[in-house]
Amino acid sequence: MKIVLLMIGKTDSSAYTQAIEEYGKRINRYLPFEVSVVPDLRNTRNMPEAQQKEKEGELILKALQPGDACVLLDERGTTYSSEDFAAYIGGKMHTVRKRLVFVIGGPYGFSRQLYDAAPESLSLSRMTFSHQMIRLLFTEQLYRAMTIINNEPYHHS
Repeated sequence: MKIVLLMIGKTDSSAYTQAIEEYGKRINRYLPFEVSVVPDLRNTRNMPEAQQKEKEGELILKALQPGDACVLLDERGTTYSSEDFAAYIGGKMHTVRKRLVFVIGGPYGFSRQLYDAAPESLSLSRMTFSHQMIRLLFTEQLYRAMTIINNEPYHHS
């Protein structure tokens, strides 16, 4: 199984980019991992939120491949402890044949079409974080999950 973090737009902060790359290298020791970026929409200044979500949703759907297991990173999704997230990932390692794709949407969230296409959603916290920060939080938690699965000392219970 390969895990993909699919997101709208590049990470703006070089500090976040460096940290995400570092965690990506660590994750790749356990299983294939990649960050995939769907380019930001252009000329959105006068575009209604709903239209922006629809256009972003179309781009995300185009980036998915047949057989992908898609999970939206969404504030209304299921919340796990780090240990429970590790168990979730461990279960997916046995059931997902190709790619497990976690999706971070744009600033206004996801389109209805994308919610309909993705059977699962996951929330990293009940708090709200910037889309830039969620990228780093997700990669750190994925690395933490891999160390928990492999009984390594990174995580302390």
